[in-house]
Amino acid sequence: MPDELSELHESAEHAREDNSLAPISVTMAIIAVLVAVISLLGHRSHTEEVLMQARATDQWAYYQAKNIRRHNYEMGIDLLSLGEFKDKAAEQKIADNYKEEAAKAKKDQADIEEQAKDLEKESAASAAKADRFDLGEVFLEVALVISSLALLTRKRIFWYIGIVSTLAGIVVASTVLFLH
Repeated sequence: MPDELSELHESAEHAREDNSLAPISVTMAIIAVLVAVISLLGHRSHTEEVLMQARATDQWAYYQAKNIRRHNYEMGIDLLSLGEFKDKAAEQKIADNYKEEAAKAKKDQADIEEQAKDLEKESAASAAKADRFDLGEVFLEVALVISSLALLTRKRIFWYIGIVSTLAGIVVASTVLFLH
């Protein structure tokens, strides 16, 4: 961003010398603002992507913990069948409790898995948004550089190309609105 500001300062100096360059300088100022906005939106989308992926990873860890717990209950049931207990009613009560806990853990796992997959989808959607913002930012950066060539060469064709690149950047960044 400091480079864009120094370019704007230089373009303002050139425009002061030649009034016909003022529209180009104003255009460059507008492009610089657009670069800043699109860049900020891209950074926020990347941050959201990382946060969603971290939450998904946490959910998968929770899923695995439930899986381990379920296997422990199932192993407990198997171990109960190996021994001889004096109190068969107590043995059956413990086995029933383990079966109930194993079934509950299995049901919880299904819910946790669904939540983890939803979070992964949200992360992917944030990544797609960030990519669109990044590409839009590239077009705007190119527009800024090309527009500055119009100041240096005093050829308006570069200004027009810069405007086209600006429009392309805006369109690409705006496609984020169509992502779900």
